[in-house]
Amino acid sequence: MSGLFGKGSPHADLFGAWIEPRELLTNRKWSPATIAALHVAREAISKSGWGSSELSDAALVVGTSRGNAAGWLGPWPGRRPFKLMAASNTIHSEPATAVSIEFGIFGPNHVVASGCSAGLDALGIAKMIIDSGQAERALVVAVDLPLVPLLLANYRASGLLGTGGSLDPYSSGTSGFLPGEGAAAIALCRENEGRLRFTYFSNNSDGKDPVGIPVSGGRTPELLDRAISICGDPTAICPHATGTQIQARAERAFLKGRFGDSRVSLHLLKPFLGHTVGASGLLESAILLDFMSRGELPPNHPDTTGIKGMTTPSEVLPCEGPVFKLAHGMGGHNALAVFHIDQ
Repeated sequence: MSGLFGKGSPHADLFGAWIEPRELLTNRKWSPATIAALHVAREAISKSGWGSSELSDAALVVGTSRGNAAGWLGPWPGRRPFKLMAASNTIHSEPATAVSIEFGIFGPNHVVASGCSAGLDALGIAKMIIDSGQAERALVVAVDLPLVPLLLANYRASGLLGTGGSLDPYSSGTSGFLPGEGAAAIALCRENEGRLRFTYFSNNSDGKDPVGIPVSGGRTPELLDRAISICGDPTAICPHATGTQIQARAERAFLKGRFGDSRVSLHLLKPFLGHTVGASGLLESAILLDFMSRGELPPNHPDTTGIKGMTTPSEVLPCEGPVFKLAHGMGGHNALAVFHIDQ
């Protein structure tokens, strides 16, 4: 990260992924994370074709883990600093407030902060809102900018950060995650005229440890079994796969135990993106859905280590059935979304 912080930074030797140019995230009024949220929200709204009448009663759900830490826990280049609790920039819900104000969204409004699972949980809550009849459509946004020196120091002290320049989450030598900045937005509608379907969402808790992950994967197998009973067996899975050893151990256990002889394909996206923390579940879902809209599944980074009995393709595959997307938050929070494409 010497390219971001300079060679004199204590984090210069670490690797990460960040958004450039930095001016994209600099604004006099809104925090960097809020500006990122506004950028992706604007693009999703444009692609959805929603006008002011559709937006006014839409739901808005925002997922973030670190909220507005960037810009007030540390200085943001080119931007005047804000004092603690002196402005909305210090409130984790500011991105949702800004999106509501800027685009005139007045329906159900939620902010989800379930750690690294926040983005996928936001998507699931939006589906629940639509399914319950509270809104006909929902805008889902997720954002995290974790490359803040104070946060990186804490991550580093925990032993969670990777020490190399590449990420192979299931390899025996994996040493931790590579942090990345990310933002994504997805527009959901009750009446979807396209081929893509968001068919199922659920989450649960291991209830075992405030930080760790059970060796067996905790209650994730139960989450998978229930989804399979409703949606059928997946043909592909996009796992959380952060790169930490404890995550790799748990995911190898429950994925091999449940799918080890099924030839289900694995699609790991963090080797391309880094771990974008609370944005990761929605960002990876957006990438999956983009490939699925073309009848495809994304390739893995070359030389990605797989799990015995499951395929880990390095080329684009045809998408032919349910696709499972998993996310996990520290403390034993597990989430699962199921996507499908009409043939």
